[in-house]
Amino acid sequence: MDIKNIKKEIIKAGESAVLQLIKVAKEDIIKYDKDDELAADRLKNAAATKKLCIMDAFEIIKKIQEEKDLLEGIDTKINNTPKGFAESRSK
Repeated sequence: MDIKNIKKEIIKAGESAVLQLIKVAKEDIIKYDKDDELAADRLKNAAATKKLCIMDAFEIIKKIQEEKDLLEGIDTKINNTPKGFAESRSK
């Protein structure tokens, strides 16, 4: 199996992983019960897990798009090198 096919398989796996993360993010957060001493901690952990799923999904799809662009030969890198005062004034 060549590198190009391996990358395509990794991209497919990444897309599948994103779909699974979306499912987790869509699930209801546990219901808060004020009589339960651990409910607040569980609610906090559930919210943190959802945030992590969402951030991971965005990170994965960003990397997937970069890899797809590389496979297609598209250069998406834009030169956004910050310039200092002198560089911005020179011609």
